[in-house]
Amino acid sequence: MNLISLDQSEYKRLDTKAYTLEKRRLQIELLKLQEDVIKNNRKICILFEGRDTAGKSSAIKFFSEYLRPNNFNYVQLGIPSKWESSHWFQRWAKVIPKEGEMSFLDRSWYTRAITEPIMGYCTENQYRLFMNKVNDWEMKLIDDGVELIKFYFSLSKDQQTRRMQARKNSQLKYWKLSKNDEKIVTKWDAFTLYKDQMFKKTSTEVSPWVSINSNNKMISRLTSLRYLLIQTDYENKKILKPAKYSKDMANYSASIEGVKI
Repeated sequence: MNLISLDQSEYKRLDTKAYTLEKRRLQIELLKLQEDVIKNNRKICILFEGRDTAGKSSAIKFFSEYLRPNNFNYVQLGIPSKWESSHWFQRWAKVIPKEGEMSFLDRSWYTRAITEPIMGYCTENQYRLFMNKVNDWEMKLIDDGVELIKFYFSLSKDQQTRRMQARKNSQLKYWKLSKNDEKIVTKWDAFTLYKDQMFKKTSTEVSPWVSINSNNKMISRLTSLRYLLIQTDYENKKILKPAKYSKDMANYSASIEGVKI
C-alpha cells in the first residue's frame, strides 16, 4: 500500500486574513496549471472521495472558483441506472476529461468500493469484480495520458456528527442531509473497514490515495491544493512556502447555525 498522508502542520495556526492570502496565492498557481493544460492538451482528473460532510464539494468549489469554466468539469453522477450499475467502468469512462480539460469528480467510481457494498446497492460479486479490475483500468487511463489524483477527505466521528447536526438545523443547507446520509453515518465501523480495504488494494505506487484530514475544512482545502500544485508540472510554476503565521494567532474555527465546525 502506498497511502500518502499529508503533513498539515504548515497551516497549524491560521486566521481568516492568512487563509485569504494563501488561498489567493494557490488559486493563481492553479490558474497557471489550467492554462498549461489547455495549451498542451493535457487531461487532469481529480477524485474527491471521503465520508459525508468531509468537505468534498466545498473543496471542489475552492479549487474551481476562478478557473476558465469551459475547460473544467464538475462531475457528480448520482444514482446509477440499472445498465450503469452492471457496466460500471463504462459509466465512468464517459466523464474522463478530454484533451485540454480538468475534471473534478465529487465522488467517483470508488463508490463501489465503499458506499455501494455497505448499503447493499451492489452485489458481492460486483464489488469483488470492481476491486479486481480497478487498478488495471486506472493504469489504462494513465497510459492514455490522464493525470490522476485521488484525494480522500477524512474526519473524526464527533466532527461528522456536529456537521450533520449543523446541516439538519440550517435553513440553507438542510436539503444536503438525505435519508441515505442518515443511514450511512450509523455504519461508521463498516465504512472504516471498507475504506481500509480500498486503500490496501488500490493505493498503488502509480496511483496512490492522498489522505486529507478535514476536521478543519480551511486547512484541508489549502493542503490538498498545495499537494496538487507541488506534484504537477506546469509553465511558470512558482510554489511559495506557506506564510509564517504569528504564534499569537488562534486556530481557525467557525460555526453554522450555532454548531462549531
